[in-house]
Amino acid sequence: MEYRIEKDTMGEIAVPADKYWGAQTQRSLQNFPIGTEKMPIEIVHAFGYLKKGAAEANMRLGVLEESKARLIMQVADEIARGKYDDQFPLSVWQTGSGTHTNMNANEVIANRAADIAGAKVLHPNDDVNRSQSSNDTFPSAMSIATTLAIERRLLPAVEGLIATFGRLEAENAGVVKCGRTHLQDAVPIAFSQEIKGWRGMLEACRTQIGFGLEGLRTLALGATAVGTGLNAPAGFDRLAVEAISRDTGTSFAVSDNKFYALSAKDAFVFAHGALKALAADMMKIANDVRWLASGPRCGLGEIRIPAGEPGSSIMPGKVNPTQCEAMTMVSAQVMAADVAVSMGASQGNFELNVYMPLIAHNFLQSARLLADAIASFDLRCAGGIVADRSVMRRNLESSLMLATALNPYIGYEAAAEVAKKAYRDNTSLKEACVALGYLDADAFDRAVRPEDMV
Repeated sequence: MEYRIEKDTMGEIAVPADKYWGAQTQRSLQNFPIGTEKMPIEIVHAFGYLKKGAAEANMRLGVLEESKARLIMQVADEIARGKYDDQFPLSVWQTGSGTHTNMNANEVIANRAADIAGAKVLHPNDDVNRSQSSNDTFPSAMSIATTLAIERRLLPAVEGLIATFGRLEAENAGVVKCGRTHLQDAVPIAFSQEIKGWRGMLEACRTQIGFGLEGLRTLALGATAVGTGLNAPAGFDRLAVEAISRDTGTSFAVSDNKFYALSAKDAFVFAHGALKALAADMMKIANDVRWLASGPRCGLGEIRIPAGEPGSSIMPGKVNPTQCEAMTMVSAQVMAADVAVSMGASQGNFELNVYMPLIAHNFLQSARLLADAIASFDLRCAGGIVADRSVMRRNLESSLMLATALNPYIGYEAAAEVAKKAYRDNTSLKEACVALGYLDADAFDRAVRPEDMV
C-alpha cells in the first residue's frame, strides 16, 4: 500500500494514498481499534447536509470566499448522497464528542476539493469547519440523521403495516372467533376486532413517534464549543439551518438555548422511548400472530401465514413462524438499546455530553432495525394472513365462556355451574344447561348467539 504524509498539530502521520481522509482521521483509526461498530452511515450523510449548509451560511455572511464555499458545498452534497461512504471508517467507540467524525468529514471535503481544484485550497479547520465546533456539529448531525431515519424509513414501514391491517379487517368482517385473556378462553370477538387492536397500536405509536420528532428537529448549530457561539457570526445558525431544511426536505429549527442543546440529550431519550413503545407493540403483535398460527395440527391453527423456508434440518416438512421470530428479536434489541440511550443521555458533564456516538449508534440501529423488520414482517407474514374460518368456528362453538351470555337469564352462579358441568362431563354448554334444568334447548339457542356477543 502506498502512503502520503499528512500533518496536524500533533505532527506528521502516514495516510493511505488512495484515501481522502487526513491526519486526525488516521490517528483515530490507530488509537481506537475497538469493536466492529462503525459510525452510522446516517451520521455521515447528515454531516454532508450540515457542512453544505454551514458553507452556504458562511458565504452569505461574507466570512468565507465564494470559491471555497462552492467547493465545500459540492463535495458535501456528494457526501450526503453517499458517494464517499467508504471514506468514513471510524469506530463508534471514539471520543464521546464525535470530534473524530467531524474532522473525518472536514478532511474528506478538503482533500476531495483539492482533487477538483487541482491544488489544496481548503483547510479542514479554518475553512470547512468555519463557525463550527465538533460540540455543536455532532449533536446537530445526530438530530438530522435520526429525524431522516424516522421520516424516510421507519414511518413508511409503519404506515404500510397499518394499511395491511386495514385490508385484513375488511376481509374478515363478520368472522367471529373465541377471544382469549390470560391465555385462556374468553368471550367471543370478531377477528376484524382483534386486527383492529393491532392497527390501533401502530396508529398510537405513529402519533407518539411524531411527538418525539419535534424534539429532534432543534439543532445545536451556532453553539460552537460551550454554547456561547464563540467564533460564529450572528445569523450563522439561522442561515445554516434554513439551508439544511431545504436540502433535506424536512423542517429543522434553531435552538434558542444552546447551553441546553450541547449538554442535554433528553430529546433522544424521549424519541427513543417512542421507538421502544413501537417495539413493545410489535412484540405483542408478532407473538399474537405466531400463537394464532401455531400448529398446524396441534396448536391453535386459527390463521395461516406464508411459509418462507424449511423450518428444520431434521423434521421434514416443518415450517416455522420465522418472520415473527425476527420481529420479536428486533423488539428485544430495541428495548435493550433504550437502556444504552438513557444511560448515555444521563452522563452529560457540565457543558457537554460525551456519550453522543453511543446514543447515535443505538438510536439509529433501533430505527433501522424496526423499519426493516416491520417492512419484512408486513411483506412476508402479515400481508399473507388467512383466517381458517372452520377452525375458528369449531373453537368458538366449543368455548365454555359462551356461558357468559347466560348471565342475564340464569345468573352468574348458575352459568358457572353450567360451564363446570360441561367441562367435567365433556359435553356442550347446551347439554349441560338443559341437564341442569335451567333452560330448554330453544331458550338456550335464543340466549347464546356468538354473533350477538361481539
